Amino acid sequence: MTSVLAKRSDQRYVLLVIFCAFIQNVSASVTHYSIPEEMKEGSVVANLATDLGLDVTTLTKRKLRIDIIANKKYLDVNKETGELFIVEKIDREQICNTKSSVSCYLRLEVALESPLRIFNIEVEILDINDNAPQFRRDAIHLDISEATPKGERFSLSNAVDPDVGLNSVKTYHLSESEYFNIEVQSGREGTKFADLILKKTLDREQQSVQNLILTAVDGGTPARSGTASVIVHVLDTNDNAPAFDNSVYDVKILENSPIGSLVIDLSATDLDEGSNSDVTYSYSLYTSEKTQEMFNLNPTSGEITVKGMLNYEDFRIYDMEVIATDKGATSLSGQCTIKILVEDMNDNHPEISIKSFQSPVSENIKLDTVIAVVSVSDKDSGDNGLVDLHIPDNMPFKLRESSDNYYELVVSEPLDREKVPEYDITFTVTDRGSPPLSDNETMTLELLDVNDNVPQFPQSFYTIRVMENNAPGALLSSLTAFDPDLHENQYLVYFILEKEIANTSMSMLFSINPENGNLYALKTFDYEIEKDFVFHIEARDSGSPPLSSNVTVHIIIVDQNDNAPSIVSPWCERVCKTEPSHYMDVSTH
Repeated sequence: MTSVLAKRSDQRYVLLVIFCAFIQNVSASVTHYSIPEEMKEGSVVANLATDLGLDVTTLTKRKLRIDIIANKKYLDVNKETGELFIVEKIDREQICNTKSSVSCYLRLEVALESPLRIFNIEVEILDINDNAPQFRRDAIHLDISEATPKGERFSLSNAVDPDVGLNSVKTYHLSESEYFNIEVQSGREGTKFADLILKKTLDREQQSVQNLILTAVDGGTPARSGTASVIVHVLDTNDNAPAFDNSVYDVKILENSPIGSLVIDLSATDLDEGSNSDVTYSYSLYTSEKTQEMFNLNPTSGEITVKGMLNYEDFRIYDMEVIATDKGATSLSGQCTIKILVEDMNDNHPEISIKSFQSPVSENIKLDTVIAVVSVSDKDSGDNGLVDLHIPDNMPFKLRESSDNYYELVVSEPLDREKVPEYDITFTVTDRGSPPLSDNETMTLELLDVNDNVPQFPQSFYTIRVMENNAPGALLSSLTAFDPDLHENQYLVYFILEKEIANTSMSMLFSINPENGNLYALKTFDYEIEKDFVFHIEARDSGSPPLSSNVTVHIIIVDQNDNAPSIVSPWCERVCKTEPSHYMDVSTH
């Protein structure tokens, strides 16, 4: 047990001697070098052997080695020359990733054996301007209301430059803009940042997006820079009222247009956006109820369509005022006036009105006498309302225009009731529309009879044969005359014109029925005494004044064999001739 404890005490002593020797061989001073970053591989930093007072020829034998904290070897020593050189490029920003200190060091330990010696080497990595400033985002988006007053500030993201000192961000520049500029500020530890300042009120309707370029510039030589896009979205405020393309619209539409027909498609434009630009349409209080009954206004689309049946003759012009209102929190509105002109169609037939009409009229009416006054009209306008009045051709009448749309019907030729007792006169009125429309009205004109015709016998001379020994009162013939007049002008009375034959009146021998013209014999005729009679019969009408005509009647007595032959002496011939009856009786006996 005692031997073991003694052995352990010996081991502690040896270790203590070695540690003390190690302490004595470690240099208490630190060798300092300064080199710029990004030196090429193989570049010599310094002659380490000379600076440390080492024999170059013993470096290999003493197994010189160099270690770097973080286990990355950036530097090494050439054991033949004792020079400290660059093994790989040194990036200061990679080694010293913090900007809390301006200085950046690589700390090395150089160790040699036999005897053991350790040297502390401190290599300061000097910054070069090998990094350009960078923004955290390539695009900086800002939402700014167009109602924002000028002078307002907006913070922008600052640029980061891993370099230090003069090589870090020094200032900022903004692309040219009439609305913005920047003000560069310094923060803690010298950090530079920029504020965006509004120098002129924005107008979204003029430009809804402002595209700016922010440039960060460092202080290196030559200077490096980085950029970021600053995109300003101009937020809308309801600062624009809806506006129509025109303040006054004149629209023409045909009457009788079908219900639902488009009159006009109104469109009001609001330069705002969102609900500030959503527009609704309505009639103003100045639009009459009559107009609103005839036309429908779509509140969403602005279309105006026909709602009721349009009639040019009832209403020709409709005036309306339409208001367009946006849906902004504080709504704005615009208005326009619409004048709708209803155009006439040839949808009304012309009309005829008989203002006065004289019927019947005498057939001997004078020429140019006015029989009727006629007026014509048409509710349409233009050519559709111009009318022409006609009557049939080949009539003894003509139309004479007395004043606008008034016509007189006058007698143009002599009338004769006996030829045409009445006329159906058709008035036809035709407008000048396309296609033309017409109307007609017929009136009947009766002619009053005038006693202007004398009675007419069928023959001018009648020969009537009557057998002798006729019975008294026998009908000899019917002598009937004709009168084309009417009524009393047509009623005829027949007379035998008195004429004496051998002191005997015709009325003693013959009789005529005054109403029908039947001729009778009043006595028995003897051929041997009277062989014929010639007289005149007159037919007279009942007109005022009466008219008459006569006809010659020749009555021929026809002999019968009513006498036996007789022989008379010559001496009696003269007597027998003078007194035949006496001698006839004698001979009979």
